[in-house]
Amino acid sequence: MGTPEFSVPILKSIFESKHKVLAVYTQPPKKKNRGQKIFNSPVHEYAKKFKISVRNPISLNQKEEIEYIKNLKPDIVLVVAYGKILPSNLLNLKGIHFINIHASLLPRWRGAAPIQRAIMNMDSETGISIMKIEPKLDSGPVMLQSKIKIHPNLNYEELSNEMSKMSAKLILNALELIESNKATFKSQNESKITYAKKIEKTEAKINWFDDAQKIIAKINALNPNPGCWFELDGSRIKIIKAKKIICEGKPGIILDEKFTIGCSKNAIQILEIKKEGKQKMTTKEFLKGNKIKIGQNLK
Repeated sequence: MGTPEFSVPILKSIFESKHKVLAVYTQPPKKKNRGQKIFNSPVHEYAKKFKISVRNPISLNQKEEIEYIKNLKPDIVLVVAYGKILPSNLLNLKGIHFINIHASLLPRWRGAAPIQRAIMNMDSETGISIMKIEPKLDSGPVMLQSKIKIHPNLNYEELSNEMSKMSAKLILNALELIESNKATFKSQNESKITYAKKIEKTEAKINWFDDAQKIIAKINALNPNPGCWFELDGSRIKIIKAKKIICEGKPGIILDEKFTIGCSKNAIQILEIKKEGKQKMTTKEFLKGNKIKIGQNLK
């Protein structure tokens, strides 16, 4: 059970192993872009390519779906960024291990956006947790974990790709342990829980009264989507990449012709940028067709 690109390498790893994938569950197709064309999820596309049975119910809490899974008689139901909560009457089916791959070192960053929150919080490391699913969100006992360093320049997309590849290897170890009855599950330390709430669009606007390092962390965490932005001459500008400059300047003020902007502490220099409706480009390319003024105040 999975939906985004993050889930695909894990499905591929299992499909290409000695294990048999009986069925794939993923979110229903969605309309996207201005043309409202209908798109399947990345997991759906992979499953379709290799003729794996795909189901995408609106709800799992239907008798039909419970019966379908019951009749499949799977040994394991694996959930990886599926986007739906598994109901208790499904979790209560006998003889099935319900396992989740979560993109954090639980109990830290339970919830919807663990990778983004770890970057925004400037954590030095994160990781993958393979755990037993319980009705409460990301609360089940953990069987395996693997750590990864968060380098200051890593953005969400890059870190997510690395963690997905790590998960694809780790899940095979987990399946081996379960198959040989050697899996042990350790309860999470309830005193160390933090929650990674869903990213709200309102968070994407840059607050120049934050310090430079915090702003860069947010730019990296929200790249590519929804992307951090500010307004310039009435247009919304997304920052793709920036670096910290150690200098003083009033927050939100353009300090030089290289597009360095003051923050509450230090400043950021924009390296890559994307104007509304345009392709991303370097700041040098952007400044060929767009004028900025030293001392200009950005919103």
